Amino acid sequence: MGHRDEGGGRMRPIVVRQLRGPVEAVTEADALDAILDERAVLVRGPLFGVVAQDTGAAGDASRWRVVVPVVAGCPQEARDSLNSLLWFRAKDDAEDRAERRALLAAVARLESERVDELTVLGTRYRVVRAEEYTAAGPDGIERPRPTDPEPSVPNWDRGVREPGIDDGLVLDPEAAVTPVQAAERLARRQLAYNGARFPEDVLDDSERALDTHPDVVLLPALFRIVEQDGDAWKAASGLHPSAHEARKTLDFSLTWFEPRRLGLIPWDVEDRNADARTVTAKGTATAELATYAEAADRLRAEHANRIEVLGTVHQVCRARRLLRWGPDGPEGPRPSDIDSHPPERIRPPMDEDGTVHYEGGDEDEDEVETSPETQI
Repeated sequence: MGHRDEGGGRMRPIVVRQLRGPVEAVTEADALDAILDERAVLVRGPLFGVVAQDTGAAGDASRWRVVVPVVAGCPQEARDSLNSLLWFRAKDDAEDRAERRALLAAVARLESERVDELTVLGTRYRVVRAEEYTAAGPDGIERPRPTDPEPSVPNWDRGVREPGIDDGLVLDPEAAVTPVQAAERLARRQLAYNGARFPEDVLDDSERALDTHPDVVLLPALFRIVEQDGDAWKAASGLHPSAHEARKTLDFSLTWFEPRRLGLIPWDVEDRNADARTVTAKGTATAELATYAEAADRLRAEHANRIEVLGTVHQVCRARRLLRWGPDGPEGPRPSDIDSHPPERIRPPMDEDGTVHYEGGDEDEDEVETSPETQI
């Protein structure tokens, strides 16, 4: 990515506030150290989600709330999640036929059109586009910071669900921020794609966005596992709300998935929960399998953010997200953004009385999930 000169008169002023107590002061100092260590910005690519705004809310014209976390890999994934969200509201929350008809009409559009914005029952929904990037310093890709939230007692049970990404997040470009947050927003305003590896239409859209959406809002940092591939790094996991959740994924990969991928534990083993730890504890592990178990134990004991196992470096990466903002709010998908699939029906038909009609004729609503969160 590159920089260009800023134009005047088009951008919102950034309001800077005083720090709120010693804890925030330490976090601010930590963030300043990270900025001073920064040598490069490494861009992974766009992420997509859905935000909402109540059209009748006075005084909240600049505020949008996140209703689908900004983590989808393409715009259509975010549209599908909005489709699911509205379908479940029609099924579970509609107070009468009129409300359900309005919700189902929006679902029908999302099943057949690439809709990036629509208004339903006084709520304006928009598919938004953020940029995922990370910083690189003297020690390589940025790892979790000392002040990033960590559980007081780490829970390694993969069945325990932690708070989701972007839960309750409200986006407001006019909200006051700390001095370092303000500095980072200013530094990121003029970032744009450059270089021969990007197609011409991608470069053009990126340059155009600097004019149409000149401001930026920084979303909360997320965490993912990356693996070293020669001189480069490749993503090895999805995004997580905390470094600990990323470590749990790495722990599972080292003990369960990698041993099966490498043939150290058969995929069809009778005990589906068998992993490097349990096999090693029985004294029947190969040297390679024992090495994976030892690395996973070290990950847990040291809360490590970097582990090397059999020549592969696994690291917890601190991923940042930048959302561009214009006069009408957050940026939506660009023409050059690519969808992985077309719009399609993702839920069974429902009538205005809330009856779900299945292809096989079984209309037992209990067969349908009752919570959209599992689909988003």
